[in-house]
Amino acid sequence: MSQPAEVSWAVELDNFGKSYPVGWTGGRRPAVQGLSLRLAPGQVLGVLGPNGSGKSTMLKALAGLITPSIGQCRIMGHPAGSVEARAVVGYLPESSRFAPHQTGRGFLHYCAGLSSLPPGKVAARIDAVLLWAGLGAAADRKMDTYSKGMLQRLGLAQALVHEPAVVLLDEPASGLDPEGRLALAKLIRELADQGRAVVFSSHLLAQAGEICDRIAILGRGRLLAEGTRFELLGSTRRPVVEASPIESLYLEKLHG
Repeated sequence: MSQPAEVSWAVELDNFGKSYPVGWTGGRRPAVQGLSLRLAPGQVLGVLGPNGSGKSTMLKALAGLITPSIGQCRIMGHPAGSVEARAVVGYLPESSRFAPHQTGRGFLHYCAGLSSLPPGKVAARIDAVLLWAGLGAAADRKMDTYSKGMLQRLGLAQALVHEPAVVLLDEPASGLDPEGRLALAKLIRELADQGRAVVFSSHLLAQAGEICDRIAILGRGRLLAEGTRFELLGSTRRPVVEASPIESLYLEKLHG
């Protein structure tokens, strides 16, 4: 599909706002107000904020699942939700649902069939994302035998099976143990190193600060702070995924 000429930004929100009707009064409740952000290819944006701050609303709008009440959302220069934008977006919702009777491989075959991935590339691409997500040995097991961490990695694999340019992850570390969170952080940085733009929401402030190129803090539907790690934290260090001392001790005892 055609791309707009000279696309500079992988993700753009321009004065994005979303509100919902309240009861029968005709009033509306704002979920997000006046949000403007930009992210370049190869960068990771961490969106931080408490429950109800608008993180999921923002990600759903970028994924094309809801339409803005005001403003615009664009993916690789295309309006979010358009055929062109959907073709280049991978999305992991906060609460994924899996059919327990399916195998991991079968689930990915289903997801690949919903994408524009050429049929001749499906099998090889599924093998590649299973291996990348560390699920190669469990690919043909039913998903009701998977741990929480394995299901999260499978969800990430489905978001990547069609090789999207933009990856949207809603609370991907939710429910993961320290080992799973560390593995997820490494996967996110690998995606950026491949030139993909990654937007993820999180409650894990310290880890987000380590792996993000840009950080946005939301509160009550408004943007409270946004910028590079240097602008917000004074850090010039390239984002590197490392275990904290307590995580290192945990992993040493667990696998020692």
